[in-house]
Amino acid sequence: MRTAPTAARPRAATHVDSATHAARAARDGHDVLVLAFDGARLLDVAAPLEVFHTAAGRSGAYRVRVCTPDGRDVTTSTGLRIAADAATADVTRTDTLVVPGPADLRVLDQRPELIADVARLAARAGRVAAVCTGAFALAAAGLLGGRRATTHWEYADDLARAHPDVTVTPDAIYVRDGPILTSAGVTAGIDVCLALVEEDHGPEAARRVARDLVVFLQRPGGQSQFSAASRTTTTRHPVLRPLLDAIAADPAADHSLRSLAQRANISARHVSRLFAQQIGSTPAAHVETMRVEAARILLEHGANVTEAARRSGLGSDETLRRTFARHLGTTPSAYAARFRTTRVS
Repeated sequence: MRTAPTAARPRAATHVDSATHAARAARDGHDVLVLAFDGARLLDVAAPLEVFHTAAGRSGAYRVRVCTPDGRDVTTSTGLRIAADAATADVTRTDTLVVPGPADLRVLDQRPELIADVARLAARAGRVAAVCTGAFALAAAGLLGGRRATTHWEYADDLARAHPDVTVTPDAIYVRDGPILTSAGVTAGIDVCLALVEEDHGPEAARRVARDLVVFLQRPGGQSQFSAASRTTTTRHPVLRPLLDAIAADPAADHSLRSLAQRANISARHVSRLFAQQIGSTPAAHVETMRVEAARILLEHGANVTEAARRSGLGSDETLRRTFARHLGTTPSAYAARFRTTRVS
């Protein structure tokens, strides 16, 4: 079972003012510091390093360093070791601090000194970016209080519960609130760092990096297109479970509130109450989510937009387009083109 850090700290001073930050970068070059620690996700560390090293190129626009808590090598969640350029205690200032996330959130609970390092480094940084579950480290260090933030879709609810003073935006690829940036799971570290390169050197510089890495400069849609938005609920309620199974088995059938109530032989009000209590949703919202999931699967397996709309129960092409825009932030055609296959056509 996942556990989320619950340490609460006062909101910390996180940055020098933007004018000072810009003046330093112009005078001295831009210093990027990537924190690494035992148990950090490898890509959370490697992706920012790749973006900023690629952006630096021959110009030396960025000086990129890795720091670790004690200046020694660390072992990432994959077992790969990463060497350090500095210890956290040796850092006097940096223009950009990047904080990766651990593969296991218990690492942050077990290492309060790591949270203290994050708070101390952030106070010496012009701006701070977290990758994936790195948002939990920022929140525990008091950096996200009263701010908007995001994290990997699977942990968004955990972040909101552990830190109610943070406004969590679960579907965003990345969120910026003042000098603090948080990003979604793992590869979203590329997205947030590309945004920082664009901020520093303009869109053409960011496009050059994106082309070099063969990634989207701005990927379509939000996190929902990568997550199972209608993950099977774990409830075993004897009345609700058969209704949920029936909806999943045939999303296109009649699942109106009246129909669900008749099928369960209970009142419509009782049906609504069970949905709210057991899965935190209304019957209509759950049915729509399951239909979106069905449409996604149909599109992934080669159905056209009209067929996917009809067979999923969403009805018309226009309804499918509106529903995809609302749930996934993209169009059915774009979804099919980008997520059906990895083959180059």
